[in-house]
Amino acid sequence: MLKRWWPLFLLPTALSFLFGFVVPFIQGLYLSFCKFISISDAKFIGFSNYAAAFADKQFANAFWYTALFAVVSMILINVFALAIALALTRKHLKGTNTFRTVFFMPNLIGGIVLGYIWNILINGVLSNVGQQLLALNSTAGFWGMIILTLWQQIGYMMIIYIAGLQSIPSDYLEAAKVDGATAWQTLWKVKIPNLMPTITICLFLTITNGFKLFDQNLALTAGEPKHATEMLALNIYNTFYARQGGKWMGIGQAKAVIFCILVIAIVMVQLRATQSREVQQ
Repeated sequence: MLKRWWPLFLLPTALSFLFGFVVPFIQGLYLSFCKFISISDAKFIGFSNYAAAFADKQFANAFWYTALFAVVSMILINVFALAIALALTRKHLKGTNTFRTVFFMPNLIGGIVLGYIWNILINGVLSNVGQQLLALNSTAGFWGMIILTLWQQIGYMMIIYIAGLQSIPSDYLEAAKVDGATAWQTLWKVKIPNLMPTITICLFLTITNGFKLFDQNLALTAGEPKHATEMLALNIYNTFYARQGGKWMGIGQAKAVIFCILVIAIVMVQLRATQSREVQQ
């Protein structure tokens, strides 16, 4: 019965994906070649929007700034999340469920709220020395966003790593112990190889989250000073909405398409690299 009527059950999800993603994506791709204020008055102008997007120095700076942020946050989040997961999966450690809940809770708070909370916290600390985060250089804003992102995402990745660690067959760990392997050797020779599928997932999530970061960037620094801490998503938003005229909306749409292609390409490279490690293990 189910085999015969499976298309009927698939239809709601397929329609949602079609009208919620495919149609808007195709429409957005077309608009990236147009000058427009609204969809109804779009005028095709060819590759002018893309030429203007690539010529925009702020867009190039935002890309490199975002790329650096994504790499640094990806490394730090996964290192700390795995370290905490290893600690919370040790035997005879009391209160592990409480610790897991506490570490995971920041992920439940919305990005824009987190941004404003950390803006107040950081500026409150810096005000003691007569400084404000938004008035500092891009380095201060960069590490402010790194701290915020670590606090928000480490707990979520920790849960995934805990699930991966608990799925490792106990026979492997017992065999390593019998062979006299140290805790460090067990980690690198047994746990890490068996965690590669989990690492693939966590790297995928953290690198995409790093590139897509918007709410926290807007609330914490708003791209200041002078667009120095402006990341790609915020740059696209400012191009599309903060500048007047259909010309800038078209350029913003072109930037969004470029952004989408860049993220897909980077993620595909990451997935290929980590999944190849899974095959080798």
